[in-house]
Amino acid sequence: MAIGDVQEVTTGECTDLYYVDTGMYDTEAYGAAFVLDAERPAIVETGIGTNHEYILDALDEIGIDPADVKVIAPTHVHLDHAGGAGFLAQACPDADVYVPEIGARHLVDPGRLVEGTKRAVGDQWQFYVEPEPVPEERVVELEDGDVVDLGDHELQVYHAPGHAPHQVVFYDPANDALFAADAAGIWVPSIEAIRETSPPSNFDLEGCLDDVETIRDVAPSTLLYTHFGPRPYSEAAMDEYADVLTAWVEAVEERREELGNDDAVVEHFVEEQEMTDVWGATKAEAETAMNVRGVLRYLDERESE
Repeated sequence: MAIGDVQEVTTGECTDLYYVDTGMYDTEAYGAAFVLDAERPAIVETGIGTNHEYILDALDEIGIDPADVKVIAPTHVHLDHAGGAGFLAQACPDADVYVPEIGARHLVDPGRLVEGTKRAVGDQWQFYVEPEPVPEERVVELEDGDVVDLGDHELQVYHAPGHAPHQVVFYDPANDALFAADAAGIWVPSIEAIRETSPPSNFDLEGCLDDVETIRDVAPSTLLYTHFGPRPYSEAAMDEYADVLTAWVEAVEERREELGNDDAVVEHFVEEQEMTDVWGATKAEAETAMNVRGVLRYLDERESE
C-alpha cells in the first residue's frame, strides 16, 4: 500500500469501511485515517494536517461528498491524530469534530498543543504543518460511555488514558471493530510485529496496561490501528503488546541505571533500533528517541510519587 492509496477494510465483519495511507512523516504504512461510509459518514483520525488532501481524495474515490460528512473524530489531540481536524472541518462544512473533552480546547486554540508537540517530536516537526483551529461551535466533547450516532453505525467511546489522558478508543458494533488509537501499540504489517509507543509527556505504563485490558474486555473481531491498518483481534495480540511495552520500559530503566546519563540512554537506543529498513532512518531514529524520552519522564514521575 503506497502513500495516498485507499483500501476497503475486509477484515472480520467490516463493511462500509475504508482506510487511506496519509503519508505521515513521508513514510509508507505509518499513518492511517479511516472513512466510514455510514448513513452519517464519518472520518476517524485526521493525520498531521500535512497531505490532508489524501483524505479528501479518499472521500472522492469512495463516493462521499465532503458536504455530506457529519462526523470528524480524532481519538486524541496528539497532532499525528488530530492535526488535520481543522483542515477537514473547513472542507466538510456540515461535520462536527468529536473529541475527548479533556483535549477539546487544544483544537479550538492549538497554540500550546503545537509547542508541546515541537518539544516531543524534535526534528520530526519538519513533516508537520501548523494546524488550523476548529471553530468552537463545531466541537462536540466526548466522555467515556458516550455514543456517536452514525445512523447504521455508531462509535462507542471508551476512555483509554495510558498513552495520553485525552485518548479514547472507538468501538463500532456493526463492524465489530475497534479504532485502537495508540492503545494497542503500533502495528507494522510488513514485518507482522507490534512496536511500543511511549511519547512524552503523559505516557504511563500502568495506564497503558489498563488500556490493553479495556480492549480485551471489548474483544472486537478487528483492530483498526492508526499506525497502521486493520488486523484481526486476538488475545495473543493483547498479550504481545503488554509484554512489548513492559519489556521496553524495563530496558530503558536498566540502561539508565548503567549509563547514568539520559542523553546517553537516548543515543544508545537510537543506535540499536532495528526499524530503519521499515520506516527509513529519519523516522526510525526520531521515533525511538521520542519513545525513550517518554519512558525517562515516566520513570522520573514514578520515583517522585
